[in-house]
Amino acid sequence: MLKHFISLEWKSFFRSASFKVNLVLKIFMIIGAFFMLLYAVGIGIGAYFIIEEFVDPNPLKVINKYLIFYLAVDLVIRYFLQKMPIVNIKPLLYLPLQKNQIVSFGINKTIISFFNILHGFFFIPFSIVLILKGGHEFVNVLGWHLALLGLFFCNNFINIFVNSKDVVFYSIIGILITLGGLIYYDIFDITVYSAPIFQAFFDRPYLAIIPLVLAFVLYKMAFSYFRKNFYLDAGLAKKVDIAETDNMSWLDRFGSVSTFLKNDIKLIKRNKRSKTTVIMSVVFIFYGLLFFTGAVEVYDGPFWRVFAGIFISGGFLFSFGQFVPSWDSAYYPLMMSQNIRYKEYLESKWYLMVIATIASTLLASFYLYFGWQAYAAVVVGAIYNIGVNSHVVLWGGAYIKTPIDLTSNKKAFGDKKAFNVKTLLLTIPKLVLPMIIYAVGHFIQGEMLGFVLVAVFGLFGFLFKNKVFEIIEKIYKAEKYKTLAAYKQNN
Repeated sequence: MLKHFISLEWKSFFRSASFKVNLVLKIFMIIGAFFMLLYAVGIGIGAYFIIEEFVDPNPLKVINKYLIFYLAVDLVIRYFLQKMPIVNIKPLLYLPLQKNQIVSFGINKTIISFFNILHGFFFIPFSIVLILKGGHEFVNVLGWHLALLGLFFCNNFINIFVNSKDVVFYSIIGILITLGGLIYYDIFDITVYSAPIFQAFFDRPYLAIIPLVLAFVLYKMAFSYFRKNFYLDAGLAKKVDIAETDNMSWLDRFGSVSTFLKNDIKLIKRNKRSKTTVIMSVVFIFYGLLFFTGAVEVYDGPFWRVFAGIFISGGFLFSFGQFVPSWDSAYYPLMMSQNIRYKEYLESKWYLMVIATIASTLLASFYLYFGWQAYAAVVVGAIYNIGVNSHVVLWGGAYIKTPIDLTSNKKAFGDKKAFNVKTLLLTIPKLVLPMIIYAVGHFIQGEMLGFVLVAVFGLFGFLFKNKVFEIIEKIYKAEKYKTLAAYKQNN
């Protein structure tokens, strides 16, 4: 049976519409994963000596102190990046297969996840150095290591429930930020209470059985959860809400484009994935704190101000615009069968991004506290986003043929299928070009001319909007049938 499931996964990969993109990306991912594992081994070996020389003579004590945050960050990263134990459930439910076997296969796939393997490449070398260099007993180190193994698998299974209940994830984020703030202001240090627990796993190796048993219990709970909802009319059923009437008559001023604008706003208000995108765009506003406060020394420079300004004002533009028309993938074939002008459809998305960019710029006015240069970078970044980047993301969206599940916020930070040579090249005018333009003005006369040149390029893009839209419209029409074919595939 296991061989049969693996065969289905293999066929799913090779028969997908984005096979060529996936194949190239898989090769890059394997190379990247190899170097990540190599770095993890190097850090695992070097961490002991670095901590011993520069921080504390007892490296294990330092590691145990911050393990609580290591586990919390691991859970957050898993939430956004780790795939859930999902196989193509609907087709399998029609086949004479035992549900227990299908559920077990799906959950067991997460056990061999890269996120679990990566930790081993750090902690195993570190544990070996503890024994050879630190002189610690093998049994004690083994018990500590097994306890950590159990805790990481606990995170693996907790992630399943976190993805099903958003309130759990946001609660964890809130707790993590609160604890970090309390430590920063010397009000309450959670590590004072957590460090002895991790140290106990080392001092009393038999206690490692506790996290291992807990991981097993969570595995059984995850199994029961999926087994219980493994029906077409239960876990896979669409959630039905009470209908609400909202005519949004205030949008009628946009003429024929208003129909699409209303549809987009309703989509954002009613779906999990689109709501996550709005939250992300708000988070992007605070991205500039890394640049304007001197928190990261590498980012302390005039050229990085423009880079920050692009992101601060363009959070929604990048996270929403790059997935046009994927937001409408559920009913895109129906739309294309209607008498719809592509230009009106694209203009509605453009207006939405412009409104969001202006709103982000106004909300980011607190950057005036860090000097006029900081907020000037945000303003000229917004002008460039409206005049140039709004067109570029719409252009790039024509080549991204990834259907979006609006009921799930997975891959909210991006999707591997959004990677291809064309979209990669389009990042140059989005991010690199404004920095080059600013650099020209900066070296000729100073930062003021640099800001002016970036703003001028944005204004020129705005003036030639109609001409640019004609080009983008032709691209969407050329890619229309490829997009329709891609949206029909679920993998």
